[in-house]
Amino acid sequence: MFTPDQLRPHLASALEKTDFQGLGERYIGKVRDVYTQPENDLRILIATDRQSAFDIKWCSIPLKGQVLNQISAWWFERIADIMPTQVLDIPDPNVTVARRLSMVPVEIVVRGYLTGSSKTSAWVNYNAGMRDFCGVKLPDGMVKNQPFQSAILTPTTKGEDDELIDPAGIFAKGLSTEKQWEEISAKALALFARGQKLAADRGLILVDTKYEMGVDSSGTLMIADEVHTPDSSRYWLAETYEKRFAAAQEPDSLDKEFFRLWLREQGFEYNDKATWPKITDDVRLALSAKYIDLYERITGQKFTLPPIGSTAARIEQNLEKYRVGVAA
Repeated sequence: MFTPDQLRPHLASALEKTDFQGLGERYIGKVRDVYTQPENDLRILIATDRQSAFDIKWCSIPLKGQVLNQISAWWFERIADIMPTQVLDIPDPNVTVARRLSMVPVEIVVRGYLTGSSKTSAWVNYNAGMRDFCGVKLPDGMVKNQPFQSAILTPTTKGEDDELIDPAGIFAKGLSTEKQWEEISAKALALFARGQKLAADRGLILVDTKYEMGVDSSGTLMIADEVHTPDSSRYWLAETYEKRFAAAQEPDSLDKEFFRLWLREQGFEYNDKATWPKITDDVRLALSAKYIDLYERITGQKFTLPPIGSTAARIEQNLEKYRVGVAA
């Protein structure tokens, strides 16, 4: 695991945003800058180092984008037998060139445990008395961080303010047909089962995750966006889970839940900006180390630090062949 001193030189080159010319129309998401080329039927997904939590953009975490993109690339290779993937090329550690898809306008959330701290999380809603969670009936008497009997599917709407929704609501809003949702549900649960197995092989618990899917020009449903990254998923250390659960302690976490919990510990309240803490470089480096640690734990591979310098310039150079009008 890298020390803060080893990571500190990369603070200055954290990738906040991109503004590349000739790559297509740009869309700026929470983490990714996406360039679309309809004429080539592709999208260029650039994972930046932006960090968000509770729908607030806080700071940048050095090397986070590289970790996210490379973890996704690793997982895409290991789930391709379950369903087709978006991936066409990985020309840079921060970049995935993908098929252009018509996205299903639903975030497909699969949960294995009763946990979470956000307003759409299972635990927050369960603790408030909800027992019908996105169409899933939950029993009384459960406690935080307890496993469900089997994984459950709990979708949310997409947008600036995600909202819980059940299958009936999805059909009523025309977000998916019943037939398509059957396929989405089956694939999502199969992807999660694969994720849990491979994570367990590495001493980790894949607690929950979010998938995004889309349909290509031939009507084939594909997995898109990212897969089992620490931004889209929650991971716990398996070796300490039982002991900490029995003691009613939070599990050892390797994902951005660390950041959410840290914010809560600082007294953060969403509706009171006076409680929003300053994100120091030490916090940024600690989170960077956690992202890298998770990459190494999942893949079993040593994370490669890039040369110190401009991340944006390197990415732009590696995407030269994808400039519109430039031959590949």
